Amino acid sequence: MSTKDITQAKDPLLAASLAALERAAELARQTALQTNTAIVLVQAGRIVRIPAQALREQRDAPAQTADAR
Repeated sequence: MSTKDITQAKDPLLAASLAALERAAELARQTALQTNTAIVLVQAGRIVRIPAQALREQRDAPAQTADAR
């Protein structure tokens, strides 16, 4: 079985689905931050709970790097 880049699919809806999933993930993160709740996802086949505080730290980390310059 070969793996192909989904953005190269012939079906335009299938090709756009990756962007839609990325938008949904970002919206889930924003909602978790607003409600101070965790998000639950699967990483490397394991269920992982990421608390709102960790999401804030991930969100703010690039900004701190840019400010240090």
